[in-house]
Amino acid sequence: METASAEQDAAQVITVTGSRQEYGVKSTISGTKTLTALRDVPQAISVVSEAQIEDQSLRSVADLLMFVPGATPGTGEANRDQLTIRGNNTTADFFVDGLRDDAQYFRDFYNLDRVEVLKGPNAMIFGRGGGGGVINRVTKRAGLTNDRQFILSHDSEGGTRLTADDNMRLTGALGLRVNGVWEHGDSFRDFTRLKRYGINPTLGWQPGSDTRVDLSYEYFHDRRTTDRGLPSRAGTRRPLEGFDSAFFGDPANSHSDADVQIATLGVEQKFGDHLLLRNRTQVADYDKYYNNVFPSSAVSAAGTVNIGTYSSRNDRRNLISQTDLVWDGSLAGIDQAWLFGFEVGRQRSRNQRLSGRFLDANGVVTPSLGSVTLADPTVARRVEYFRSATDADNRTRATFAAGYAQTQLKPNDWVELVAGIRFDRFRLSVDDERAGVPTFSRTDNLVSPRLGLVLKPNKNLSIYTSYSRSYLPQSGDQFGGLTQTTAALKPERFDNVEAGAKWELLDGLLATAAVYQLDRKNTQAPNPIVDQPNLLTGATRTRGLELGLERSIAARLQVSAGYALQKSEIRRSTTAAPAGRDVPLVPRHSVSLWTKYQATRDFGAGIGLLARSKSYASLGGAGAVSTATVLPGYARLDGALYYKLMPGLEAQLNVENITNRDYFPTAHNDNNIAPGAPRSARLSLKADF
Repeated sequence: METASAEQDAAQVITVTGSRQEYGVKSTISGTKTLTALRDVPQAISVVSEAQIEDQSLRSVADLLMFVPGATPGTGEANRDQLTIRGNNTTADFFVDGLRDDAQYFRDFYNLDRVEVLKGPNAMIFGRGGGGGVINRVTKRAGLTNDRQFILSHDSEGGTRLTADDNMRLTGALGLRVNGVWEHGDSFRDFTRLKRYGINPTLGWQPGSDTRVDLSYEYFHDRRTTDRGLPSRAGTRRPLEGFDSAFFGDPANSHSDADVQIATLGVEQKFGDHLLLRNRTQVADYDKYYNNVFPSSAVSAAGTVNIGTYSSRNDRRNLISQTDLVWDGSLAGIDQAWLFGFEVGRQRSRNQRLSGRFLDANGVVTPSLGSVTLADPTVARRVEYFRSATDADNRTRATFAAGYAQTQLKPNDWVELVAGIRFDRFRLSVDDERAGVPTFSRTDNLVSPRLGLVLKPNKNLSIYTSYSRSYLPQSGDQFGGLTQTTAALKPERFDNVEAGAKWELLDGLLATAAVYQLDRKNTQAPNPIVDQPNLLTGATRTRGLELGLERSIAARLQVSAGYALQKSEIRRSTTAAPAGRDVPLVPRHSVSLWTKYQATRDFGAGIGLLARSKSYASLGGAGAVSTATVLPGYARLDGALYYKLMPGLEAQLNVENITNRDYFPTAHNDNNIAPGAPRSARLSLKADF
């Protein structure tokens, strides 16, 4: 816990620094909404800084999550970011500067200072959802300096990417920062293309040490082939091998388009040395459309694969405002920080899904065209899209209001207490456009507590224990699960008990350890009485150990390492699986390592390792009858070289999968499996001036 003055000072440090920083951070406001040393936040947090993103040449949330213990990326049906964290799958637990960014699209890192992955339920800080954890992207702010950076890269698959970061001082108190990206990418996967571009101008006005105003607007476009991956081979419970580059389906009818606009106004005002008022208001517009022709079955003994097709539109408009009042000082000889805040918001969505059927050259529906062979998996199909009786066609209106309070008490140098509570009122209305289906709604009143105790045997070591709770309404994380039947059901509940330690072994090096138990309850389960609503008796439990090492071992050696031991299973039967089934995409063991050594002023080298034990592609794994496809365990070796060609100009070579291992890192289900990329290289030129 640090003072409000220190919080403002830290913000100033971020805004006036244009050069790349070291790995990780020492303090953050994301875990408590007050500037707190990372070692004193009573929960596991992984921070991937801009420096590490650039050194590893990370390009996506999925790439980054491979180096976060306890998290596994999903394929997201090749049209969105999706992950499983501490055994809980989500498409919506994404935030930008602490505000919701929950639409379904692929995010980029071109305008980021860092990415923070907060583990366990986080409703006290972030609101509903976040049962397994959340991802918070922290954007760059305008500074009062003049510096700029350009990075041009080209990879061995033919993809090219250009990013720009231009920071300029307009007047004594006004700064402008413009970040931009353009990328045209190819892939080792046949017929798979990517085109994206974005621009994010940000104005920063700082008339004095007590006031800061930031105004930001981002436009981002992403168009790509929706490549759903490979099927499994029937009877083997293994991914199809030997076809890593083959596209199963019709690439011409498989594409995703996302247009994102986010405008944000941030105001910080300090009153004296101990009181800080902060507001962030966001208006966001997401337009998203995709269609796909994809493998929908395993490979039969005859060598055929069924293919399916559908299209979907998911548009969203967000208006969210969040206000915090932070007081930091001493009362009755006890150092303490108090947080009081409220959040209000509105989210309107338009969801339309169309089923597809295949037509012959004469326009006649022909079911026999709904399959491909291993000899010819990529086809051109004429598709007709239509609305079936079960296809979504609705408009949703979500409104929410929340109030929260938190205290951080430090009665002496060796103990600190963090306690908070949040109340959310969440209302969702659904206007179903299908004939004969009326409008229905649900209102939930959610109370989410948080309690943490931190013991500090010395100033560099923190030992903590914590409890937190979060809720997810039965509408699901994308509002698609609310029906006339489920509108009567209470939200799912997530409870996390955690203990851990954070130790700054050296100046700048942070070692972390955490053990936890996370229980998910109120999950829908079948009703034994026919034609009666589902029951809320389903439950899932995840237990795990997470170890981390980040920041710098020495001035020339940066490191980011992690290990996770996890077990996640259905404890009481749900509508998705019986008790005893393992949760998919949760390997028992996962190891990650990335380290960079600057050997001389001009030359540096990096090396990375990923290793994961087997996991399941669906909920069919384990239990009395195991049907899920098994993703085999694997290890992958990466490397990088860095060389300064002249002052302000650096060349960088990244090589992924140096040993050219064949592996399957993730999946969406048993027959939408993502093969890992073979050995690939990316050459970058970086100019700073």
